[in-house]
Amino acid sequence: MVSTAAVPNLAFRQLRGQRSAGEFAAAVRRAAREIGEQVACDARYIGRVESGEIRCPNYAYERVFLHMFPGASLADLGFSARESVRGRGARVVSEPPPVHGREGDAAAPAPAAASPSGPHAPLLPHDSHPHHDHPFLHRDHLPHRDTETDDIPEESDVLRRVFMTSGTTTVAAASLGLGGAPASAAQVSLPAQRRVGEAEVNAVEKAVRQIRLLDDRHGADGLYRRAAQPLRAAYELLDAGTTARRATSDRLYAGAGELAISVGWLAHDSGRFDDARSHYAEALATARLAGDAGLEAHAFCNTSFLARDAGRPREAVRAAEAGQRAARTLGSPRLLALLALREAGGRAGLGDRTGCDRAIGRARAAFDRGTAAGDPEWMSFFREAELELLEAQCWSALGDWSRAARHGLRATALQDAHFTRNLALYRAQLTGDLARAGRADEAAATGHQVLDLLTRVQSSRIRGMLAGAARVLEPRAGAAPVGAFLTRHQETFRGAESSPSGA
Repeated sequence: MVSTAAVPNLAFRQLRGQRSAGEFAAAVRRAAREIGEQVACDARYIGRVESGEIRCPNYAYERVFLHMFPGASLADLGFSARESVRGRGARVVSEPPPVHGREGDAAAPAPAAASPSGPHAPLLPHDSHPHHDHPFLHRDHLPHRDTETDDIPEESDVLRRVFMTSGTTTVAAASLGLGGAPASAAQVSLPAQRRVGEAEVNAVEKAVRQIRLLDDRHGADGLYRRAAQPLRAAYELLDAGTTARRATSDRLYAGAGELAISVGWLAHDSGRFDDARSHYAEALATARLAGDAGLEAHAFCNTSFLARDAGRPREAVRAAEAGQRAARTLGSPRLLALLALREAGGRAGLGDRTGCDRAIGRARAAFDRGTAAGDPEWMSFFREAELELLEAQCWSALGDWSRAARHGLRATALQDAHFTRNLALYRAQLTGDLARAGRADEAAATGHQVLDLLTRVQSSRIRGMLAGAARVLEPRAGAAPVGAFLTRHQETFRGAESSPSGA
């Protein structure tokens, strides 16, 4: 609740026109889904905005409103500037109930809650959602009732999730730990003034490293839900905190952006592509707000990877090219090599063999220049084994299975045994390439190695790759090695599906 007398938001009320508050709320939810957000907007929320009780929407709503009204600013919509409402007096913030995710998963965090989106977060240099003729602008396109999210509790600026008190130790230990905030953090009093210092920034950076370490060891499926909590806390620090020094502020922006990418990768690797897209877009917006070319290059790198996996190869190429432009001044040949490989993956998806081969050539030339002081910390995984794996995936996409298998074999031979998840990933890729190349017995043997590793690694992506290889091998089920693998694969996945903790 705001401490000053609320001033009605007449501009926002005018935009609603003759629609009821319920119809307007349904349009907001529908527009949110178009851009990968999920907001629990209902008639009561619209009423609170129009009454002036909500002076500035949270980041998720901001993205949705600006998508609905292209060219408008928050001021045009009748809202106050975010900076003017940051110094609010103490209030109690309650933890809202969980929002139901896809496939009835009550524990899955909504993208809006997991990744509060920035004011202008273009995912790519082009706009994949043209704003002209937006269905919101036409009353005839609106149903009278949208029951899909009628039972979702409201989400507003007053009820934003904040996992911190005024003490920096509490922030570092409770807000940004992967073990979850204590029960007492569900309802905390926020002081009017908060200062962000070394403890908070260190906690954000530590959370990034911890997520990456756990992902390397165990895969993404079991981590995604827990990782959303420190991400929310990091963006609350950005939104509500003040820092004593510019250097601390820059580190906080970079840390929050890297955390968004890390959580986005967990979503990506566990098959939640819409969530991943939202997190990567948030990281890109953060990078541009902070003028951080390194973070921007990283966001575009992961966006390209996601677009390739989601079957949008042209978008993958454009994102990789944008990442290369951002990375040119960073002094990291290895980063340019990785981005060139992302481009190669997109071109392979387009069937552009010549363009793919040229991009791989640029990648290898840059990689051969060696490491440099400008190499970002997050690129520790990008070694020769990864280069071979990414090239294998390119030839696989182009249907050159034998060549893909050659590079896949090199990748598995070079891979560091400490990266358990990558050991499984590389072998899953190799299993599929060997199967498609007609080397069924070798494929079955490699598939057994993947199944051995899946007792320690939870990754929907890897499981999907192995399932694809198994389908290719099914016509050869009469051969003893292949039949044994298919039987074990079926039993393993049936057991995982029946287990309460399965994927």
